[in-house]
Amino acid sequence: MLLGSIVNAAVIIVCALTGTFLVRGIPQRIDEIIKKAIGLSVFFLGVKGAINNQNFLLLLISLVFGGALGELINIDGFMNRLGLWAEKKLGKIGNAGGGGDRSFSKGFVNASILYCTGSMAILGALQSGLSGNHEMLYAKSAIDGITSLIFGASMGLGVAFSAVPVFLYQSGVTFLSVAASNFLTEDMIREMAAVGSLVIAAIGLNFLEMTKIRVANFIPAIFMPIVYIVIENLF
Repeated sequence: MLLGSIVNAAVIIVCALTGTFLVRGIPQRIDEIIKKAIGLSVFFLGVKGAINNQNFLLLLISLVFGGALGELINIDGFMNRLGLWAEKKLGKIGNAGGGGDRSFSKGFVNASILYCTGSMAILGALQSGLSGNHEMLYAKSAIDGITSLIFGASMGLGVAFSAVPVFLYQSGVTFLSVAASNFLTEDMIREMAAVGSLVIAAIGLNFLEMTKIRVANFIPAIFMPIVYIVIENLF
């Protein structure tokens, strides 16, 4: 049941370590253009997934209330503190070579948010739990692997440690999907994926340095469609 998430986490670790210790000396100009390319690609994937939304009001409400809840909890602050704590304990391992900022915290937070949010993480984990089909998570693993290789070279070892929240998050969604297999509807899954995809688009904008959105604080928004649809059905 968890094979897809295990493969995904393993690919992230191997590719990030390869990028951190073997792919060195990337000139800053090349590093910057690679980040811009990733930003554009991530933005496109996010917008493409969000187009599947069939209820704009639900999308708006999910982002507003989910974002507000995330700000109150301050998920972004927690993830940054967690990254800084890990950096303090482990030091800036693998900090030699390569251009750009290779801090543990930055790599851990950016990679964790990117890999944990969006339609493929949710739908892939749901697919694993509901049908035992891991194809979507295998495809996600390929994308995450390429990104981890580049991120590892530019941001360091923290990227490899993002495999931990990725595995825990996707495994949690898989277990929840099994427990709630008779509860989740097609509408819920579609709208959750649409909200998650729009959050991914925000990550792309941040990579392009067009915005400074605290994307992690929008994670609760992904689950708001469940609440909305349940209330809508009750009334």
